[in-house]
Amino acid sequence: MPDPGATPPPAPSGSLPPAAPRAGALRRLSATLGKPSPRDVTAGMATGLFSIPEGMAYASIGGFNPVAGLYAGIVPPILGSLAAPTVLMVTTLTSAIALTSQAVLTDAGLDPHAAGNVAALTVLVGVIMALMAVLRLGVVMSFVSNAVMTGFSTGIALSIITGVFKDATAYKPPGHNKLLQVWNWVVGIGHWQLSATLVAVATIAVWAAARLVRPLAELALLVSMVVVSIAVAVFRIDVETVGDIARIPAVLPPISVPTWSAMPHLFGGALAVAMVALAQAAGVSPSMPNPDGSRSNVNCDFGAQGLANLGGGFFSALPSGGSLSRTGVAAGVGARTRWAGVISGVFLAIVVLVCGSLAEHIPMPVIGGLIMVVGAELIVGKAGDIMLVLRTSRLSALAMVVTFAATTQLPLQQAIVLGAILSLLLYCVQISRQAELVALVRDSDERWRTGEVPAILPPGQVTVVEYGGASFFAELSRLEGKLPEVSQARGAVLVLVMRVVPEVPSSALIKQFHRYATRLEKAGGRLILAGVRPGLAHVLDRTGLSAQLGEGGVVPADEHVFGAVDRAVTDAQEWIRTRRDSEQ
Repeated sequence: MPDPGATPPPAPSGSLPPAAPRAGALRRLSATLGKPSPRDVTAGMATGLFSIPEGMAYASIGGFNPVAGLYAGIVPPILGSLAAPTVLMVTTLTSAIALTSQAVLTDAGLDPHAAGNVAALTVLVGVIMALMAVLRLGVVMSFVSNAVMTGFSTGIALSIITGVFKDATAYKPPGHNKLLQVWNWVVGIGHWQLSATLVAVATIAVWAAARLVRPLAELALLVSMVVVSIAVAVFRIDVETVGDIARIPAVLPPISVPTWSAMPHLFGGALAVAMVALAQAAGVSPSMPNPDGSRSNVNCDFGAQGLANLGGGFFSALPSGGSLSRTGVAAGVGARTRWAGVISGVFLAIVVLVCGSLAEHIPMPVIGGLIMVVGAELIVGKAGDIMLVLRTSRLSALAMVVTFAATTQLPLQQAIVLGAILSLLLYCVQISRQAELVALVRDSDERWRTGEVPAILPPGQVTVVEYGGASFFAELSRLEGKLPEVSQARGAVLVLVMRVVPEVPSSALIKQFHRYATRLEKAGGRLILAGVRPGLAHVLDRTGLSAQLGEGGVVPADEHVFGAVDRAVTDAQEWIRTRRDSEQ
């Protein structure tokens, strides 16, 4: 009998690790992923069903094999949902991605129906997204202002609606501009097919009715799809169905081998597709925040979408990205965790494998009506942001309107570039406006208070001025005009407080301080920089400004807010006394 108190012998070399660490790792993984709730299962099933007609329709709009759009709803959502910190984001094909991808392949002279070309583009898009995640280029999206993002997201939502006009009413209005399409669609009501329109209207009506019933409110999209689809079949209403777009093969996505030789011709275009996808996905997080209150991470979202495309590219999928409409469907049906996206891909695979022929009977006007609902809800959801931007400033409102107009008129990759430029301009203008100089004056209680900066530096006195800004070159012209004139500054000292200056300032700021210190020195005065942090002090040493200011010309910051200011003033007063004594 073994001694129960004895220490067990070590595991032999090459043996498996004990079960406890494996169990601990599984528990940590389970805690990270969470557990699917009944709502997640229902939302995943509804989203998976939506992916059948919507994915095929988007692929068809882009000139691809409709089945490739169907396959984009299987592998990409599973991989993307498992990895994305934005837990409700469903990564799949969108109309914008389909249209951009088609343009990229056509411009490269490649056949969009060739599976190898599609796989090459999809994999390359995934590689670019993954590289952007590794290089942490998600920070680029932080420079896209709320005003620009609101205009872009609203324009995308309108594009979602206009993209299903033909499905809902069997009439595709002419015009490239989305707003013009809306107008032509409304005034062209005589071209609407009665049966398709009635089915779409009935779909919206059933959805609205289901929303009024509390137990069915979160399932309204699924309820309306099922009820109206059954009604169309029972009453034999003649409308376009999924099967009219393409036959759904009862097989899982086949493995596709990319045409490697096509990749050099697709790199620039793949970058454009990636930017379109990532820009659309950037609107998912603010529109659909995590239900548990956890924060999203743009770089990790980039990586998740890259993983989804790398996997999807080898399984016959078109390029994918975070989908506002598909995420809206999942959230509308009650999704609470990332499992809704995972289940949508798994359920779609099961449907395709087991009963793909049944999904062929879903009427396209039903899908058109429900996608209109999703698009309208996205626009209504942005109403608060739109009003906030309009009330914030005229410049922000202009940026929002211009971005919205560009999204409805230009190719999305161009609208994104325009939006990024507008965001940069907004950033520059706002930064330049923030720069200011404020005089600091001691009151009778020996406390510092703010005051007006003197126009002329008074001779024989210590003047304290605090600089607040980002040392951005665009703000320096305003800064130079506010610095006190030094023509009468004999024996004067200007203490310039630098507490909030970046530790790596612009070279233009250093150059300006050089000029001002030189003029002040020629007039018989002195410049002292106070509250200088270590990084800034290092730059001042390397650029020679510390040497120009001389001993005591740079006073380091300390833990006391005004400690450096007090020391600088004391040094300045001592310098004035010493200078006065030497002149006597």
